[in-house]
Amino acid sequence: MSNQENENRSPQNKLVVFHDKEIRRSWYKDEWYYSLVDIVAVLSESKNPTDYLKKIRKRDEELKNYIGTNCPQVKMQTSSGKNRKTLSGNSKDVFRLIQSIPSKKTEPFKQWLAQVGKERLDEIENPELAQERMKSIYEQKGYPQDWIDKRLRGIAIRQNLTDE
Repeated sequence: MSNQENENRSPQNKLVVFHDKEIRRSWYKDEWYYSLVDIVAVLSESKNPTDYLKKIRKRDEELKNYIGTNCPQVKMQTSSGKNRKTLSGNSKDVFRLIQSIPSKKTEPFKQWLAQVGKERLDEIENPELAQERMKSIYEQKGYPQDWIDKRLRGIAIRQNLTDE
């Protein structure tokens, strides 16, 4: 399926709500892209989030280069119902932006990112931890234990075959 067909079949514009504020998002290149200005508005509580984003980009040269290279302008619906190109980012881009916003609201995200990073580094040292995490996630999603066991065996068999 081409990107255009996929974009036509996927929900184009959706709003997500965070702390009672709306964040626009749009399906673009096979993943969700979020309005960076909306995220700044929610996390910084600035009266003018567009100016706030410009200021933090001026203050942080690496962020400016990162956003300029990685964050496209994606059409999103404005509050007046018009479609306008909006500076947008995928999940990775959003996490990069969050790291640059000095706010009490961003602190939980920063702590969560640090925890996830630590866990992934631990999994590199001990791959069994990754398998345990996967098993736990499947259990949380409600998969039956026999399905989980078969899935893990299937992955192990596939890895052995790939190694050979």
